Formats: sequence, C-alpha cells, structure tokens
Amino acid sequence: MFKNSLKAFDEAQNYIPGGVDSPVRAFKNVGGTPVFIERGEGAYLIDIDSNRYIDYVQSWGPLIFGHANEETLNAVFETAKKGLSFGAPTLLETELAKEIVELFDSIDKVRFVNSGTEAVMSAIRLARGFTGRDDIVKFEGCYHGHSDSLLVQAGSGAATFGNPSSPGVPSDLTKHTLLAKYNDIESVKRCFEASDDIACVIIEPIAGNMGLVPAKEEFLVSLRELCDEKGALLIFDEVMSGFRASLKGASGLTSVKPDLVTLGKVIGGGMPVGAFGGKAEIMNQLSPEGPVYQAGTLSGNPVAMAAGLITVRRLKKDPTIYETLEKRAKNLVKGLKEAADNASVPLQIDVRGSMFGFFFNENEVKNFDDALKSDTKRFAKFHQEMLKRGVYFACSQFETGFISTPITDELIDETVEKTKEVFKLI
Repeated sequence: MFKNSLKAFDEAQNYIPGGVDSPVRAFKNVGGTPVFIERGEGAYLIDIDSNRYIDYVQSWGPLIFGHANEETLNAVFETAKKGLSFGAPTLLETELAKEIVELFDSIDKVRFVNSGTEAVMSAIRLARGFTGRDDIVKFEGCYHGHSDSLLVQAGSGAATFGNPSSPGVPSDLTKHTLLAKYNDIESVKRCFEASDDIACVIIEPIAGNMGLVPAKEEFLVSLRELCDEKGALLIFDEVMSGFRASLKGASGLTSVKPDLVTLGKVIGGGMPVGAFGGKAEIMNQLSPEGPVYQAGTLSGNPVAMAAGLITVRRLKKDPTIYETLEKRAKNLVKGLKEAADNASVPLQIDVRGSMFGFFFNENEVKNFDDALKSDTKRFAKFHQEMLKRGVYFACSQFETGFISTPITDELIDETVEKTKEVFKLI
C-alpha cells in the first residue's frame, strides 16, 4: 500500500535530515512512514502509490478552498507570467494590505514577510523597540515559530525565565522569555512580578499547536487589562487562526483588541507568506519610517500576494462560507465523539470556525498540562488505521485539523463511518 513512499523516504533520508523539511512530517508522533504526496485535488491528497485520502490537514491550514483550486491557480499563473519577484514595490502588496486593514479593527498598517516565524520574530522586535524593554511573556504549548527567543521550556518555580528547548539556542537569548500557563491569568501576573522589563505578551488566542485549545474570553479580557496596567503590548499570533476561525480570525470572536497581530497561511492561499500589523503609532517605528529594522528580499512577492488576494477577496465576498465550514467541522467532531462514546473511548472535541480538534483525554483540555495527559499511543493507532482507510488527519495529537470548502457533507459522513470501525478496533 505504501511501497513507493517507503522507498522515497529511505532515499530522502540520505540527503535531507530526517528525510523531511519540517519535523512533524516524519510521522514520529504516530509511527510508520510518511506518505509522499504526488498531487492534491480539492478535498483529496494522492500519494505516489496512488492512494487517495480525504485531507483534513490542507497544508496545515492555508488551503481553505482546497487543493489546486482553479481560481487561485489562475491568479498565480497570470501573475507568474509577469515575473516571480522584483525586489521592488507592486500594487498587489497595497491591495492585499488594504483588505487586511479593512477587516481587522486592531490593524492600521501591515507589513508582509515570508513566513509565520518571520512575522512573529519581527513583531516581537518591534514591540521591544517600541517599549524600550527586553523581556517577553509566552504561554506553554503555544508555538510561534522557531526563532531563538521562542524555543523555550519551563524552568523551576512559579514564574521563571525559560530555558532553551533546543541545542543551538543560547541561554542568553531565552533568558528574556518568561513562561506562563494558558488560560491562567495568575501565572501571567507572576511573570510581571518577576520582571519590570516586559515588552509584550504573545498568545495564540486560539491555540493550534497543543491541539485546538481556545483561550477563554474572561482570560483574554484580564490579559488585556494587565498589559495596559503594566505598559506592555499584547500580540495575537493569528498565523493559524487568521481567516480560519472567522473572516476576522480569532479577533472576530473576542471583544479584546491586541496591539499587534501576526498572520500567515490563508493570506498566501498556499504560497509562502507571513505578515504583522497593528496600530499606526507602533508600526510607524519600522524602518524606513522609524528605527526598528526589518527587511526581506522576497517579502510581498507578487505570486504570494496574488494567491492571497484572490483567497481573501473570495472569503470577504461570501462570509457564509464560514458558517458552512463550521457546521461541517461540528458534524465531524460530533460524529467522532459519538463513535468514541459507543466504543468507550474517552474523547474531547472542540471547533472554532473551520478549525477542529480532538483529544484522547478523559477531561477538558484548557492548557498544555491538560493536553499532555492525552493518550498519544491511542491517537497514533487511530491515525494509522484512518490512514489505511483513506483519511489523512494531522500526524500528531497536538495539532489542529481544518475543513476546506471541497470537503462535503457526504465526505464528513464517510469519514465518521470509518471512525466507527477504528474506534472499535482501538
């Protein structure tokens, strides 16, 4: 069934570390060998062994209109004919920036970069430059890319600066990062008690990298009040949730307004992209207008801008798309939950817009500690068996799933039927 993928993975490991260009793709969290993809068609992935899968990953979020969407491809093709990159301004950058600014109340100006990691790194630098402070607060279980300051693990004590979680990251860099517990405002207060030099607090308002774990509204409100009291900026990392949770991302589902927002994924329509934006007084500190330096040769390249622009405009034109996607996401996890209950398998579920998540866990998951209590071995078995039945879920218990427009009610029903078999088996 996976003969060609096995061979391809063996060869890839000779030339690429671990055989993959992003660690989770190696399937180490779920066992087995990663399937190598030949092409995508709407709701489906087709691997090099000609196996077809209903795809609930959708390139980890960007493909809200599915694989090889004709309108997106046409925009890319027509733009590419004029040139792939110029290293100079184009009208497309301004057009996409205008769409984002009009939709996000907390964004007056936006700058494009090439990845979510770059967007977060730049937003934090800007926050430090604007406040004149060095320290930052992040939350356990929230992933904001692989820049040095953010690759941290918890130290000892109630409020501590993080220790490096990866070789190659100097402790001199992570010593400026304090760790708090998600959905726990008291842990954030302890961070501010430990340091009077905090520039910003960064959070995924809908966490997607410990599994889907939304922040409680009262927690976000308290977080905003605390940042205002202490003179720190509040950054929403919406690289994943932007244009996914709603037309206005997680920002459209909460009354809380951040000072800066990072975006990615959907605003590139499948092309590499990232962005960060916020209040004009903060964004005006960026070079060449201000002293905070940030640059990039391929930033705002026309192909990525064209793909993102056609995607955002289609979503803006018909925001009922989100109602349909959320309904399907809820039907999917409801079906999973019923199948799990019938097989006496503990399962927790949640949905935000076109994002969904499920944990093999007996209790509600509110933070990373809760997520870590999930049965990862059972999830791995579930993933393996679903893959054999032609369903491609994220290859980790601690990742979020996505619904795209080509995933029909019929495909949801088909998926649920297959889960019934698998839950009984595991």
